[in-house]
Amino acid sequence: MEPVIRRLVIQGFRSIRSEVVDFDNPTFLIGLNGSGKTNLADALVFLSDAMTNRMPEVFSWRGGGQVVCHGSSTLSSDGEDRALALGVVLGSLGDEIATARYAFQVVARGARRPSYVVQREQCVIEGRGGWRNWFERVENKTFRSNIAGLEPWLAEDSLALPLIGGDRRFAPVFRSLEGMQYYSIDPHKLRGWQIADSGGVLYSDGSNAARVLREIADRDPDDLQRICELMEAIVPTLKRVEVKEYGGRLELEFTQRWDDGPRSLTLEASAMSDGTLRALGLLTAVYQRPTPSLLVIEEPEVTIHPGALGVILDVLRLASRRTQVIVTTHSPEVLDADWLEDRHIRIVTWQDGATRVTPLSIGSREALREHLATAGELFRSNALDGMPPGPESPQRSELFEDLAA
Repeated sequence: MEPVIRRLVIQGFRSIRSEVVDFDNPTFLIGLNGSGKTNLADALVFLSDAMTNRMPEVFSWRGGGQVVCHGSSTLSSDGEDRALALGVVLGSLGDEIATARYAFQVVARGARRPSYVVQREQCVIEGRGGWRNWFERVENKTFRSNIAGLEPWLAEDSLALPLIGGDRRFAPVFRSLEGMQYYSIDPHKLRGWQIADSGGVLYSDGSNAARVLREIADRDPDDLQRICELMEAIVPTLKRVEVKEYGGRLELEFTQRWDDGPRSLTLEASAMSDGTLRALGLLTAVYQRPTPSLLVIEEPEVTIHPGALGVILDVLRLASRRTQVIVTTHSPEVLDADWLEDRHIRIVTWQDGATRVTPLSIGSREALREHLATAGELFRSNALDGMPPGPESPQRSELFEDLAA
C-alpha cells in the first residue's frame, strides 16, 4: 500500500538538527551504530505519543528537553529555551481524503523545573472533491479554522489535534498518527508471566505478547496457525506455539519435535532462545489487530540467525501491503533480500555533529537497478552510498502553510 507518512520534517530533535525525509513502503533506514537511526524512528514515536499524552510526559520519558532538543537547533533561542518542530505529510486516508499535513513546534523552557509550551500547531486536509479543512493555533492566543463552531479549550503544554480528532473531519489524521507503533522486541520480557487481561496493542518490547497472541487465537485461529507455520520455517523443530493460563496468569508454551519421530517436548518460554522469542514478538506485532497505521521495527536481525532473516523480511514485505513499514538496520544480511529496490532505502550518517538522511547515490541506484549487486553486497564492500546531503535547514513552509485569514 501507499505510505501513510509520505514525508517527515524534523527540526531540533535529538541528534537531528534539520532534515526532510521521504518514505516509501517499506523503507529501510541503513546506517552504522551511532548514526541516528533510532533517533529518526523516535521522532515518529514522539509524534504518536503526543497524540495521547501531555508534552511534559512525552519529554520526561526521554530525559527532558535538554536531552530531546538538539543543542544547536536552528530553532533554539537564547538562554535555557530549546525548541523542536515535527511535521508530516500524509497520503490518502480512506475514500475522501487525498492528502493531509500536520505540524507543531514546541519550546522547552528551563532545566530544574521545566515547562513545555506549544508555540504553533497546524493541520490542513485536502479532500478528493476539492474541499479543504484546516485549523491553526499560535500558543493559546489564537485559534483559527475554516470550520465554524470549532473552538477547543487549549492547554499550553498539550496539542490541539487530540481534542479536535474527535471531530469526524479531522479524525482520520488523528487516528493515523495515534496508531503508529514502534517495536524493539526484548526476548527476556517474553519469558515472564503475564496478567490474563485483554490483549490490546502489543507493547514496544513485546512484554504482553501472550495476551495479544491469545486475542489473535480467539479472533482468528487461522492467523495463529499462520504464525506457527512461520515459526516452524524459522525454527524447523518447532511444531506449535500456544498460550496457557494458570491462576489468572498467562505463559507462552512451545511444542518442539524430539527427533524425526512422533515424540515431542513441551517447553516454557524460559527454555527458548532469544532469537526464537524475538521472531515470535515480531510476528505478533504484524498479526495483531487492529493493524497499526505504521510499524517501526528496530533491527530485526538482532539474535536471529541469518538463515531465518529471509522469513522475517518476507513477513514484513507482506505486512507492507496493509500498513506502512519502516525498518532500521545495519545488517548486510537484511539487505540481501532480492526484492529490495533503491526506492526502499535511505542512508543515515553522522556528519558535522548531526544526523543526516539521504536517498541512495546515483551509482548505488544504478547497481541495484541493473542487478549488478544486492544492497547487502554493496554494503559489505562499503559501496552503498547516499546522495550528498542538501541544505540542513528546511524552509518554514515545509512545516507550516501561510493560511488565508
